[in-house]
Amino acid sequence: MRVLITGARGQVGHELLRRAPSGFEVMGLGSSELDIGDAGSVESTLRQLRPRLIINAAAYTAVDKAESEPGQAYRVNRDGVANLARAAAEIGAPILHISTDYVFAGDAQQPYLETDPTAPSGVYGASKLAGEQVLAEIHPRHLVLRTSWVFGAHGNNFVKTMLRLGRERDKLGVVADQHGGPTPADSIADALWQLASSYRSQGNLQWGIYHFSGAPACSWHDFAVEIFRQAGQMGLLERLPRVDAISTSDYPTPARRPAWSVLSCSRLEADHGIGQPDWREGLRRVLEELAG
Repeated sequence: MRVLITGARGQVGHELLRRAPSGFEVMGLGSSELDIGDAGSVESTLRQLRPRLIINAAAYTAVDKAESEPGQAYRVNRDGVANLARAAAEIGAPILHISTDYVFAGDAQQPYLETDPTAPSGVYGASKLAGEQVLAEIHPRHLVLRTSWVFGAHGNNFVKTMLRLGRERDKLGVVADQHGGPTPADSIADALWQLASSYRSQGNLQWGIYHFSGAPACSWHDFAVEIFRQAGQMGLLERLPRVDAISTSDYPTPARRPAWSVLSCSRLEADHGIGQPDWREGLRRVLEELAG
């Protein structure tokens, strides 16, 4: 089965290419090779390549920058998804699409269900939600996989930022009042390939919105402490910095972050047999790869 991966140079796209199972003919296009915001380019590319399935890992993900560049965020996260949906529907190819916990307000106390009301608090989340909505309107055969706090050995993410700051500073302040589920990029790729394999064998899937994130839930401060604990065990840092717990108000950013980003992932396991990964194990894999 021929599968097209858009956004193939990002964190998840990189892992999708690297972890593709046998039996798939995989074509990966980065943003420089396919700008999904260009409707004509998307239409001609899909007509030429004729994939049987599309995995969309392309996105504008600069959360803070989106506040000052809303047009660019919507061009990729909404209009780009609409372009893909129209072209994919025309050639009869379903879409597996990656979305985010930022579609929620972040003021809950229980893990978010797929059916809970959405209320993004910033441009990034609003543009991603708009992408989900246009995809549903245009192309019924789609699956949205909402995830959170993505990290991997490739690209920019919290783990690599912490390692860099840990080498530069004796102490760090990390936000302790925002909670979510760190999610390894390779685990997201494996989940998407499992869905793709099911589609290949069955010719259909249970479509719709699903949640997929790492467990157990934690704060950014908890995440940082575990990063340094494991990095210290591996000898990645000569000395470990002190990690102080701070509040969101101590670390203002242009975009407001959700205080609660914990996702309920039980529907994905019930419908597709895909359970939550332990992010601590994923962290170990990433650090081992970074250690070389």
